[in-house]
Amino acid sequence: MKKVVVIVQDGVEPFGLGVLGEVWAEPYHPEDDNPLFDYVVCTPNPGRVKGTAGYDYFIDRGLDELDDADLVAIVPKRDFLEPSPEVAAAVRAAAGRGVRVLASCTSVFILGEAGLLDGRECTTHWRYGGLLAERFPLAKVNADVLYVEDDLVLTGAGSAAAIDASLHLVRQVFGAKVATTTARRIVVAPHRDGGQAQFVRTPMGQTEADTLAPLLAWASDHLDEQLSVERLAAHAHMSPRTFARRFRDETGTTPLQWLTSQRLAQAEELLENSSLPVEQIAGRVGFGNAATLRHHFSIARGTTPQQYRKTFTCVAEAG
Repeated sequence: MKKVVVIVQDGVEPFGLGVLGEVWAEPYHPEDDNPLFDYVVCTPNPGRVKGTAGYDYFIDRGLDELDDADLVAIVPKRDFLEPSPEVAAAVRAAAGRGVRVLASCTSVFILGEAGLLDGRECTTHWRYGGLLAERFPLAKVNADVLYVEDDLVLTGAGSAAAIDASLHLVRQVFGAKVATTTARRIVVAPHRDGGQAQFVRTPMGQTEADTLAPLLAWASDHLDEQLSVERLAAHAHMSPRTFARRFRDETGTTPLQWLTSQRLAQAEELLENSSLPVEQIAGRVGFGNAATLRHHFSIARGTTPQQYRKTFTCVAEAG
């Protein structure tokens, strides 16, 4: 993945544009050895593009930039129910050539206009899930999750979810180490699973001691151990029922799903950066044996641990 093309239109949301730049437009940092992308911002009618935050933009690139793109990302705009047929056609053509497409929040609607949501699972901001499903009845809308990948189409929730979706892509293409380094640079969580809830119901007025942050840090350091809900609840000084409810409220996921996600992330790093046998890696991250690791890895990543190691060893050598 070399060329990333971002489409903006009149009414562009500045935050939606900014979060994409944080991941894809960063210059090379020798200390991180981060991949460098040809980052291009384009618009249907090059020139002045109206913004929504008291300032406009000048964009001198047109939609022909999509012709050799590896990733096309669409920035949300204010009047999203008035889609541009020209943008829809350009995005549809790019997807037809096998180009990855990324949209989050209201920009997902342009994918619907392009016919790219038909029969596909997708998401958008929770406020607009019902409207998206009504407008595009063939789409499989799930407005409860952070992001969804279906084939080469990646859709995210609110604009900030474009960071999570982008890091997901970085992890897929360049491996866990690069994704973690990218996340650390922009000071966000290195991996939030796409199935995580869009928002959490943490009660207002909590003190720091009331949160599960200390427990999550402890559990991350003890992934090789048996971490049942009962044990986690006891460590947090809660009943299992209260703990399970609090965990969901604070993290947007279940203890089991969170543990599986953390163990997979740690397994990826060990596969990339060590020569340990898969059986030993499975034990170190708490899956117990290679068969269990392979099972979860196949479901979550669509490949085997051995193939993952082979892929990202080749990536590292090529870099």
